[in-house]
Amino acid sequence: MTRYNFFKYLTIVSGLTLVFIGCRFLLQPEGAEAGFGLHFNENGDYSFHYIKGIRDLFTGTVITLLAALNMRKALMIVLLSGIFIPIVDMTLVLQATHGNVMTAMPHITAIVLTALAAVGIHFSGRPVSAKQLPLPA
Repeated sequence: MTRYNFFKYLTIVSGLTLVFIGCRFLLQPEGAEAGFGLHFNENGDYSFHYIKGIRDLFTGTVITLLAALNMRKALMIVLLSGIFIPIVDMTLVLQATHGNVMTAMPHITAIVLTALAAVGIHFSGRPVSAKQLPLPA
């Protein structure tokens, strides 16, 4: 397996994981809330859950499709710009009254995996052969 394929499949699995998380927030909002790291009394109002669910469902779908279609540059741009999502999520969880590093760990993991995938996709392009290198003047 080439390095690019490793990062491609890592990204596809990550995208599908986001699709799963998004669907979970849409279909099982209270269970997904606990997995996210926040706890509040919503009194039957799941607006936050549906916003988070559709955001993750969309983001996961875009990431999965870009990786599956080998659109490396677009995928790298989406990953690098999307890294702000888990950063803000982590910050929100850490600022919550019950927030700690363990409740923020899924977000920290997402930050690390997203950064690794973006850098890996960037640097795992086809190697330049000696024939393609410009000759020194």
